[in-house]
Amino acid sequence: MNKDEFLTRFHLKQLAQSSHNYQHHSPLKKAAVLIGLIESPDAGLQVLLTKRSSHLKHHPSQISFPGGKAEPEDNNLVSTALREAYEEIGLAPHSVSVIGQLPSYEIISGYQVTPIVAIVDAQQSYRQDDNEVAEIFHVPLQHFLQADNHHCIRAFRNGRHHNVHFFPYKHYNIWGATAAMMKDLVEHIK
Repeated sequence: MNKDEFLTRFHLKQLAQSSHNYQHHSPLKKAAVLIGLIESPDAGLQVLLTKRSSHLKHHPSQISFPGGKAEPEDNNLVSTALREAYEEIGLAPHSVSVIGQLPSYEIISGYQVTPIVAIVDAQQSYRQDDNEVAEIFHVPLQHFLQADNHHCIRAFRNGRHHNVHFFPYKHYNIWGATAAMMKDLVEHIK
């Protein structure tokens, strides 16, 4: 899928209800992540992902989108996602074109996370913050579009069943809220 086809599909459809059904039972902190899409002339759109550092308190070594907790100086959640992407991987805000967002997700660590969807300029040199990020990589959007690559199990927590989504890719296991966000984005553009 190329950038123009993605943009047409993204903008023409109403967002459906999320397949992510986890609900937290205490006050939530606001956060935002950046679902960055980069157009590759050879491979179509690529999804920008990171592997979190292994020593982090929340979600160590997990695959995620750049992003994090909202700070008082952030004007809005778009500002949060852009600031965090710059801090974590050196992604310059002027190289990002925000096109929309997905509904917020409640996650187990006590955050309400809003995914910001954006097109990222293809010519990027990243500068990762080794304290937060162990690795930066791209996955073809096409991988997420193939139904055979999506897996879901039902987990039981706090007296309720929850869907836990997985997208294995090479030696990575993309799961949890990151996978749920990709599942919802894929469902939206189908």
